[in-house]
Amino acid sequence: MRGRAGACRYRAGVLAEPAPALSDLALGLIVVVLAVRLGRSPVAHRYWRTSFWWAGAAALAGFVHHGVVKHSERWTGPSWAVISAMVVIAVSYLLAATVAEVLGPRHQRTFWALRSIGIAAYVVLAVTGHAGVNALLACESLTMISIIALWARAARRRHPMAGAVIVALVADGAAAATKAIDPAITQRVALDPTSLYHLAQISGMVLLYAAVSTPRRPDPEPRALAG
Repeated sequence: MRGRAGACRYRAGVLAEPAPALSDLALGLIVVVLAVRLGRSPVAHRYWRTSFWWAGAAALAGFVHHGVVKHSERWTGPSWAVISAMVVIAVSYLLAATVAEVLGPRHQRTFWALRSIGIAAYVVLAVTGHAGVNALLACESLTMISIIALWARAARRRHPMAGAVIVALVADGAAAATKAIDPAITQRVALDPTSLYHLAQISGMVLLYAAVSTPRRPDPEPRALAG
């Protein structure tokens, strides 16, 4: 009995998935620091800051998920669902910030129209029996496409932020692609695809922070960009 108790205490004191947990912790801490700094920026829209806060919180929750919750098969699913919901909120604020920057602050209807694309796609999957966390995250890719499309339009109209934001979004997309890398390849650097994805996300978030916090030269009224 003592041996079993000791083994349980030892297991509880060890991270279930060390590399994914620690890489998520690094990502979360960095993003939270960036969120704090955005709060001090005189040029960054408040929606950017809120998006960073939710993204950082999701990564820190990911640290708990990979490090602790993964010890329990019962709570792994609910934990991942909560983290996914946090990611959805972060993406929603990312879209809100994009609409405000590109089209202007009075385009709530445009925001909800674009936001409904991902929601509608998920409803369709749910009705057809394909609901789930992975389906939800897949539908969020449609929202990201909307965000990129808005910034592409802004780039054609020479929005001062467009180039830097697009670079950041491309870097974030490239980070997501690392999850598809063969684990046999990532093991060469003592990482798994999930951990590599977390670390790669850091560069995208830093680039996005730089894009939205840098002082901008005078530009046309946002409403002119919507014409």
